[in-house]
Amino acid sequence: MSEQEQPRSEAEMRAAAELVVDVCFEVKEGETVTIITDNGRKDEADMVATVVAERGGWPIVANNDTQIRRCLTDTLFPMVPPKQLHTAIINSDDIIIMTNLEWANRFAHVSAVKQACASHSRIGSVEEGFGRWPISVEDIRRTISNAQAAIKLLEGKKLVRVTSPAGTDVEVSIEGRPALEVVPVKQRGAMMGPLPLWGEVAYGAVETETQGTIVVDGNLLGVGVPGNVENPVTWHVENGRYVSIEGKWEAERLLSAISGVPGTEVVAEFAFGTSDFAPLVGPSSKGRKGTAHFALGDNQNCYPGGQNTSALHLDGVNHNISIQIVDTGEYIVKEGVWQL
Repeated sequence: MSEQEQPRSEAEMRAAAELVVDVCFEVKEGETVTIITDNGRKDEADMVATVVAERGGWPIVANNDTQIRRCLTDTLFPMVPPKQLHTAIINSDDIIIMTNLEWANRFAHVSAVKQACASHSRIGSVEEGFGRWPISVEDIRRTISNAQAAIKLLEGKKLVRVTSPAGTDVEVSIEGRPALEVVPVKQRGAMMGPLPLWGEVAYGAVETETQGTIVVDGNLLGVGVPGNVENPVTWHVENGRYVSIEGKWEAERLLSAISGVPGTEVVAEFAFGTSDFAPLVGPSSKGRKGTAHFALGDNQNCYPGGQNTSALHLDGVNHNISIQIVDTGEYIVKEGVWQL
């Protein structure tokens, strides 16, 4: 039996729920809280609801398992929530998403999330490993501090170069694009992101400016690839759009998913991790120091200044990267090692 399959005690479950409710969401008395879950994580959602109620909040647990299962087997099945769940989301003080994490990451790019942020709600997804997270409040603060240091260094900069031993060598423009600080403590109106292990700085890439080669050697989100890719997937990019995608079966899955879907030719996002605690395998690896990720598809729902609209937003992770600010020559990450 793997560590993830080991039963968790009630004390471990409660400690995880208290970290989510008290630290990451800071739920207060009288707040309305919608908890979205699926069959696999219903027990965890119920524990979080119990703690919310003890704090004087008003939790509702919404089991969205049917839609989640259909989305995970069909990339083009609608990610937008059904009307009754949409209404709950946009009328809640806090939205806590406790589902399959791949689905949650894709769900971040729907209009209901954008509306919730505009309404100054707190919204975030809870990572897998509930009750087993090797993280403290001080660790969370360090993840946030790393993100803020990188944002400060990148403020006003125009061009970033990302390289990796796997063959990534790409320049991306962030000129005029404010950063998204995606960290474990959720602020009102801040963009949805995973917690508590994750930390990320993200930008809506200027849609016509990305140039070079992106080699995905980590997680490839949304196309049914478990864990990390077995075979690297190479995106050749000119003027912000891929001109070819090469690789083996993983590349074929990606091409099948995006074929004929408007807007998926655009490199929409550039982002990098700021956490020492996010795992190196799976969707949470996007929050790990030493990784970067790029996405094809939509960036107008989430990223300040983003102009590209698409039904999809599909991320690919690069490991052991270097991130250099072309304007100044400074490094944020060098050969996988954090420099700030």
